[in-house]
Amino acid sequence: MKTKMKTLLLLCVSTLVVLSAAAEQKLKNCNEVRAAFTSKGLNVNDVPNKGINGAPLKVCPQGFSCCTVELEEKLSQQSQTEIKAPVSRLSTNLQSSFKQRHDNFDKFFRELLKNAEDSLNNMFVRTYGMMYVQNAALFRDFFKSLTQYYVSGSAAVNLDSMLSDFWDDLLERMFRLVNVQYDFSDAYMECVSQHTEQLQPFGDVPRKLRIQLTRAFVAARTFVRGLSLMPDVINKVSTVSASPSCVRATMKMLYCPYCSGQVALKPCQNYCLNVMRGCLANQADLDAEWNNFLGAMLSLAERLEGPFNFESVMDPIDVKISEAIMNMQENSMQVSQKVFQGCGTPKLKPISRSARSVKETVFTGRFRPYSPEARPTTAAGTSLDRLTGEVKKKLKHAKKFWSTLPETVCAGERIAPGDECWNGTAKSRYESLVMGNGLANQVSNPDVEVDITKPDTVIRSQIAILKEMTSWLKAAHSGNDISFDIDVEGSGGEESGSGSDTTSQTDDMYFPTTPNTRFTKLTDICKSLKEVIVGASQSWKE
Repeated sequence: MKTKMKTLLLLCVSTLVVLSAAAEQKLKNCNEVRAAFTSKGLNVNDVPNKGINGAPLKVCPQGFSCCTVELEEKLSQQSQTEIKAPVSRLSTNLQSSFKQRHDNFDKFFRELLKNAEDSLNNMFVRTYGMMYVQNAALFRDFFKSLTQYYVSGSAAVNLDSMLSDFWDDLLERMFRLVNVQYDFSDAYMECVSQHTEQLQPFGDVPRKLRIQLTRAFVAARTFVRGLSLMPDVINKVSTVSASPSCVRATMKMLYCPYCSGQVALKPCQNYCLNVMRGCLANQADLDAEWNNFLGAMLSLAERLEGPFNFESVMDPIDVKISEAIMNMQENSMQVSQKVFQGCGTPKLKPISRSARSVKETVFTGRFRPYSPEARPTTAAGTSLDRLTGEVKKKLKHAKKFWSTLPETVCAGERIAPGDECWNGTAKSRYESLVMGNGLANQVSNPDVEVDITKPDTVIRSQIAILKEMTSWLKAAHSGNDISFDIDVEGSGGEESGSGSDTTSQTDDMYFPTTPNTRFTKLTDICKSLKEVIVGASQSWKE
């Protein structure tokens, strides 16, 4: 029995000696380490052929090692690339996604404007003929101003003033047409313009259209501005340089196992989390304002789907303006009488000339509405609801992006689960507590030295930018235009005042967003307009 026990003991000792000798031989020749570093793009000549005993390393554990102080320096440079790579990849994907969404929305809104102008032009040419052609510049300028407002806001166009001027100009032209037998001076027409609000020659259309256009345009351009801001913020935040202590911690986590000959050993998950939360502490502080911004974008997106629907305002704008013209034509006699009472009776033109002019200016067109199928298609057949639905999913997915970056990086093949992992000094369990996110939580980080008294200036500036943009989004959600482009021009950042009376309006101010309902209402309008046109033509003949 004793003989057997001695034999087993000798066998165990022999096995340990053999394994130890094999491990020592493996470390002595550093072949695996050289191959692993070469695969990382390092020069094989920077790695010793044999392990060095008692190497005076600055970062990795001292002792028998396949690394030198000089190699540690190069590994630190490599670590900067290693830490940036996953963050850069994740950020680039997010950046590209929202850049594409911005381009899609911007193209869509611009095409809606262009199609609305083309639609009105085609309808009015058929309906009003030469009378429209001779006055087409008024409508071209109207759409040009709308486009300028969409692009630059009230820094370029005061929407209220532009709409007021449009209706004043239209009233002047129509008033001359329906009273062609009179000769009007500029002073007389100025008097007519001063009474526009009292006369309400176009019915309630100008007031409703002003509210609808203001809400829709403010929402659309602010939402597009928000989408354009996102890639810029992502780019600036993701390219913030890593601190020296972060680089050292990353190098220790990723490459010190190589130096000890354990090239397949990966860091413990909690160890990785502490390193990355220390390295990305400033980025995590962006998360609160980032989430507020995304919440405001989501709320405004819902407005775009509902009462502030840009598509529902621009699509039937030709019908709305035509309705206003018909209101003026139908009430032309009453309007003219009120003007004559307030501004005096104008002088008559020579009879022959006026008779000829009356004949030339009779409204003889027939109003023919577009069917849904006949209306122009925008942005390759897409709709605002579809675009908004897609971007809402992306916005929701982007929430907590910055605070979850450490978890995203410290996952999958980058870490080793359980206790068979690198804990910073050896292959063993990681015992330290995991720190929270953000700069303030890194005061006791065991793996990365973080100066919590010096927040990154680039990220703080982006937090301020997001906060300001969030306030614009919230204003747009209420139908108010805070003209951010005015600030750029240095005029003090005053509010434009557009939409200031919108809070008391009821739902009847909105264009309906359901296509079937909308076109049912348009058909009713068209029928009534036909009757007005026929009645007006008969009254002229009489």
